[in-house]
Amino acid sequence: MVKSKVINESTYISELVIHGIQEKKGNEIVRLDLRNIHSSVADYFVVCHAESATQVKAIARSVEQEVYKASGQFPLRTEGVELGEWILLDYVDVVVHVFKTDKREFYGIEELWGDAEMKYYQSA
Repeated sequence: MVKSKVINESTYISELVIHGIQEKKGNEIVRLDLRNIHSSVADYFVVCHAESATQVKAIARSVEQEVYKASGQFPLRTEGVELGEWILLDYVDVVVHVFKTDKREFYGIEELWGDAEMKYYQSA
């Protein structure tokens, strides 16, 4: 019973994250559902990209604001904000990857988790 609540919470957080990305016009938003992958480190990865470091940083700020406004949660860890090439926001069960376009292509996060169920979202 408790596991169900946790999954529902992580799904809710992932939806807040997606809304935050959409607010700042993140490109090619995808949510990878990792719940059925035994070696996964989270329930969801949410991935998007932007053309500039300025937009990458704006997307990350928007995600933080949306999640905090609705749930009172801050990310456990944040990495990459200084350069704005690849910002990672760690909400424990939801990990957000905001890339500059060339970095997303180079690292290919989606290919690394090819067994995950993927859901694609449009920018707002």
